[in-house]
Amino acid sequence: MTANLVSPGLVRTEMLEDMPEDMRRQLLDRTFLKRPAEPEEIASLVLWLAGDESRYMTGAELHVDGGLGLGA
Repeated sequence: MTANLVSPGLVRTEMLEDMPEDMRRQLLDRTFLKRPAEPEEIASLVLWLAGDESRYMTGAELHVDGGLGLGA
């Protein structure tokens, strides 16, 4: 059994679209990629983690946040 953690940043969802524009812009400006993730970009990582290709990976926290956690 493996245990890993996916920590997404801003993802293009209804919740993000409902966020006030100035707040959304401030957060996006703090990411290196200057855009939110598409849901499929997060899902593809989760699918990889659930597959055989990652069977030896455990105890990892994967930040999928466009660089937001780096404090751009």
